Order: sequence, then structure tokens, then C-alpha cells
Amino acid sequence: MDLTHKILSDYNYYLRIERAMSPNTVAGYSSDVESFFSKVEVEPANVTTKDVLDYLASVDKLSKRSQSRLLSALRSFFDWLVLEGDRKDNPCDAVDSPKLGRYLPEVLSVDEVSAIMDSVDLSSWNGVRDRAILEVLYGCGLRVSEATGLLISHVYLDEGFVRVVGKGDKERIVPMGEMAVDAIRKYLEVRPVPEFPKYDDIMFLNRFGKSISRVALFNMVKKQAMLAGVAKEISPHTFRHSFATHLIENGADLRVVQEMLGHESILTTEIYTHIDSSTWQKAILEHHPRN
Repeated sequence: MDLTHKILSDYNYYLRIERAMSPNTVAGYSSDVESFFSKVEVEPANVTTKDVLDYLASVDKLSKRSQSRLLSALRSFFDWLVLEGDRKDNPCDAVDSPKLGRYLPEVLSVDEVSAIMDSVDLSSWNGVRDRAILEVLYGCGLRVSEATGLLISHVYLDEGFVRVVGKGDKERIVPMGEMAVDAIRKYLEVRPVPEFPKYDDIMFLNRFGKSISRVALFNMVKKQAMLAGVAKEISPHTFRHSFATHLIENGADLRVVQEMLGHESILTTEIYTHIDSSTWQKAILEHHPRN
């Protein structure tokens, strides 16, 4: 049976308003819950632990990380039902999450970053824009949503910093390097006329004068990586990972990097020390006399 529109709508509201989750997280959790009930023909109030286990077994081709996210969504949904008084227990409580190894994101070398930057054709206005986006993604470590939603009024070129509104509407100040400042100045000279007044303050616009989309940004990054001959599987987020890793490799304090990235927990930032460690570990093992 399909999960009723009313229940999903109420759960959606709970995630957005009461939990203040990001739109992407809300969409992901809602989609996972809807998929579960499209296959498990049981009323939400009657779902058992076995139903959850059987469903997870049916999607065993998913990665452990995807299965873990799916279980988190279901656990959240049933916690909400308990909170609402529609259930007395959460059937996910007896289900163990898949054991995950420490996730080490893909990271570009400094040379690879430079190659991607240099691959952009600056003879067109959108090429100038794309270069500015890449400089901001790498030079400021912005998330995709932060780059697409960046406001002109939040960029202080003369002072060399940008005010970023991140997850949970939390603001942070991030310094901008000269290359990023220069790239944005050049882009602002050729920036298209906004289609509507609501786009007047949006920094990065598409050819229709509207805010550039996340999908367009993803496609642009993949295209430039291909043109630069970078074979790694990358996304806009890769520039953020690379920015953090290169800062730590160059001796930046972990707390400073945490603040610049807008991480709530220092544990999230610590992942980049592991990336750095994995780099030198690989180099040592490649040249180890007993290999």
C-alpha cells in the first residue's frame, strides 16, 4: 500500500519545522520512507522489526552507507509516530546499523585543482562565471547549496571575506584569497541581467537570469574535470574536501578549519587529518622495502 499523503505531509512538516533539517535531508528521508511503504504493505502503526529487516534484505545491493541512511530515515519516522502517540515502540530499535568503515572522501591534488581551473574557457561570460564558482568552491570551501545561494551583498571584495549562511541558517565568515576575489570581480562585470527582482542579489545566475541550479553546478564541475584530464570521480563537494585537506597539510589549526567549514563538531573536521595520514601512508607503503 502507499503511505497516505497526509502522513507523509505531516512527517515532512515535522522534519522541516520542528527538526529544522535542510531541504535535501527532508527530501531524502521522505523519499526513503515512501519507498519503504510502497513495498511493505502494512499500516505504519503495525510495522514490525521483521518487516524492517526483510525490507533491508531486499535492498542488500545498496552500499552499506545507503542502507545506513535508509535505516536512519525509518528510525526517524517511527520515532515521530511514537512522539505523536500513534505507536508505543520503534520497530527499528532492535535493528543494528550496517558497520561502516571511516569514509574518506575523494581529494584533488593542488595540481589537479589548478588544471581544472585552467581548463575553463574564459572567452564567454558563462566561462568567467564558472571560473568564479570554482574559485569560491575551493578557495572558501563552500557547500553546493551555499554557492548556489550566495548573495552579492554577502561578498566583501575589498575586505576579502564572504559571509556564508550554512546548515540550520548558521552564519560564518570565511576569508577569500586574491584569486577568488579577482575571479568574482571579473564575473560581476559580465553577470547577466536578473530575470526578476528576486534574483538581483543572487551572485551566480544562469543564462536566463535566474539562480544557477545544483544540477547545473554538478554538470559544470564534471565537464571541467574531464577537460582537465582528471579521472577521479568528483563533485562540487570535492573542492570543499580538497580545500580542507590542503589547509591541514599546510599546518592550519583544526579548530580554524572547523570554523571555516561550518562543522558543528570537531570530529567531522578530523576526517581530513585521516586523509592526510592516508596520503603519506600510501607513499610509505609504495616504497617500503618489505613490499
